[in-house]
Amino acid sequence: MDLADFALHRWTRRSVLALGGLALAGCTGGGDGATRPAGASFGIVDWVGYTPLYIAREKGYLPEAFNVRNFPSPGQGTLAFAGGKLEGGAEVTAGAVDVRAKGKDLRVVMVVDRSVGGDGILARHSIRDLADLKGRKVALELGSVSHFFFLQAIAGAGLSGQDLTIINTPPDAAGAAYRSGQVEAAVTYAPYLGSANRAQADGRILFDSARLPDAISDLYVFDTRFVQAHPEVVQGFVDAVLKGLADLQADPQAGYALTARLLKITPAAVEDYLGGLQLADLALNLDMLTNPNSKSYLPNALQSLARFLKDQGQIPAVPELTDVVDPRFVLAARATQR
Repeated sequence: MDLADFALHRWTRRSVLALGGLALAGCTGGGDGATRPAGASFGIVDWVGYTPLYIAREKGYLPEAFNVRNFPSPGQGTLAFAGGKLEGGAEVTAGAVDVRAKGKDLRVVMVVDRSVGGDGILARHSIRDLADLKGRKVALELGSVSHFFFLQAIAGAGLSGQDLTIINTPPDAAGAAYRSGQVEAAVTYAPYLGSANRAQADGRILFDSARLPDAISDLYVFDTRFVQAHPEVVQGFVDAVLKGLADLQADPQAGYALTARLLKITPAAVEDYLGGLQLADLALNLDMLTNPNSKSYLPNALQSLARFLKDQGQIPAVPELTDVVDPRFVLAARATQR
């Protein structure tokens, strides 16, 4: 897989709303994860943020009979999870809200990562700041996680989507349009973000996700009935991923090499992409899942995202989310480390 292919996978990963919206209707609740054996099937797509999970699988840290299945697109994995074919999987925050809104009873048990610079707003030098985007044309993909990130960013400058013209453009094309001078501003992510910024001398990255680190996160989720029936398996999964992360921190090059082999990219590319992410260690998980006073508190982020998705017509109504986050497993992990 070259960079373009890798970027395509990343694009499809973030297009879960459109894919899921088409595929999930009438498919939720079709399985019964609680009646299966204590093992579990868990769906993921190619993603550097799963490096600790890759390490956990490679070194045999995962619970017995825990099967990690790789899907070519998040839409397929989401459909399998929603239809009861998987006990768990990985979702972006918007994907988790979307699946919940369509009736899937799920629990978020762990944060995978959050974007801290991998996503950004490109703007020509004539645009002085975010407030100066008023009345301009901005290329981005409507209804995507990037769209949500952008609206959050400009809200801090007193703007809304009504104050400017959004040109609905996929992230690769948004970067290309900015690079060629067709638009004054664009919202995209790596690798398009960096390549477009380097190619357009009259401009810069005006704002990136490092300044809004809670806008885009990846999550590990499980079917609620499976969580209730087999909490020991979920605990084993959480402990294994944390152990994989510890191994990555102890020997980064070995972790990069493993992920590079699995994703068919170079170790340098893995390191580069991970530079735009903050992998969630135990401390960050505790902060995001258990601390209501934190700016990063996930339940608040999910509620905000649900309202946004409803306003955008992506979901029919804001779903019940008060019980979606289940922090008991990261709390238990903390207890064992004391």
